[in-house]
Amino acid sequence: MGLSSALFLLLLAQSTAPPDTHAAVRALESRYQHARTLKAAFFERYSDGNGGVSAESGTVYFSRPGRMRWDYESPEQKVFLVDGKNVWFYIPADRTASRAKLNESSDWRTPLALLTGKADLSHLCRSIEVTESRESKGQSPAGESASPGNIVLRCKPRANASGDSDLLREVLFESDPAGRLVRIVVREAGNLETEFRFGNWEENLPIPEMTFHFAPPPGVAIVDEATLAGAMH
Repeated sequence: MGLSSALFLLLLAQSTAPPDTHAAVRALESRYQHARTLKAAFFERYSDGNGGVSAESGTVYFSRPGRMRWDYESPEQKVFLVDGKNVWFYIPADRTASRAKLNESSDWRTPLALLTGKADLSHLCRSIEVTESRESKGQSPAGESASPGNIVLRCKPRANASGDSDLLREVLFESDPAGRLVRIVVREAGNLETEFRFGNWEENLPIPEMTFHFAPPPGVAIVDEATLAGAMH
């Protein structure tokens, strides 16, 4: 074999080698490390395991330290808000607001505070690995990488304060070549699956402080709950 052929095979092997898990985790964790605020468009798809599928979309905001707000805009207005101490879920049409302590919420939107430096993946996952995309095999199952060059991390969740480790089977984090989070897939027992897609990321915008505070409108009842798991569905 000539030198040029050997060099070509070496470069080919390097380009097709699986990404290093530690490097992929570091890239995702450090991507937003210096961002004080973040904003993105999101699309959410929920499958109930029996063929039923629903979809919603809106805008999500993040702010240090560990605060975020999900404004659902279609098909119905909703608000999911983490103010640093409590987790709020509000549906204007229902005239009710649910409230839970932050450390008691098992909703998988809550630990996304990692985007503003509040947590890291090792605190959320007892094990994590890079999973291979099946695009090259002509398949596109939910949860596999949707775009060439993206990396998908498969997370086996740790038990949370509610002890729901047996309910959450796995969580997939997909990031693009720049380390931006583009998708999360949450798989639960009973073939329940929730997928979040993100786009149009903006960093360090002047987001008003009141965005991350919830003041119940007059006449809205507040219901305290031990957990908001499943509240969206």
